[in-house]
Amino acid sequence: MPTATDLDIPALAARLRLGVTRLARRLRQEAGAGITPSMLSALSTLDRRGPLTMRDLCAAEKVQPPTMTRIVAALVEAGLAARNPDPSDGRVAWVRLTPAGRKLIDRVRRRKDEYLARAMRDLEPHELAALEDAAAILERITGGQV
Repeated sequence: MPTATDLDIPALAARLRLGVTRLARRLRQEAGAGITPSMLSALSTLDRRGPLTMRDLCAAEKVQPPTMTRIVAALVEAGLAARNPDPSDGRVAWVRLTPAGRKLIDRVRRRKDEYLARAMRDLEPHELAALEDAAAILERITGGQV
């Protein structure tokens, strides 16, 4: 087994980046959600973290308020999210998933998981073990953030 000094770490990083990018693109295609990746990302964040203020949603998605305002407006119009004023501070708006938004997130995740499971069916046991190790390493690299 090669040691870290035997590996070309920058070349490995480039291969990994390209592979992860291609996989992410393929998973977006499999989602079949009928909404933009930005909208889907915001829905996913709301699903993971619960209702958020617009400010917190901007921070989580790393976008500016005008961008998030457009995303949330489209989600609300589609019936996937609801935006409500804070009862104690009218300047603050809370955004939450609607049942339709939760249903969409569940369907998208299921479709992506099914795609990956189909793609992995023909792999050898040692390849599946390597992917299990890789998943744990990716979780560690990203700090478990999704």
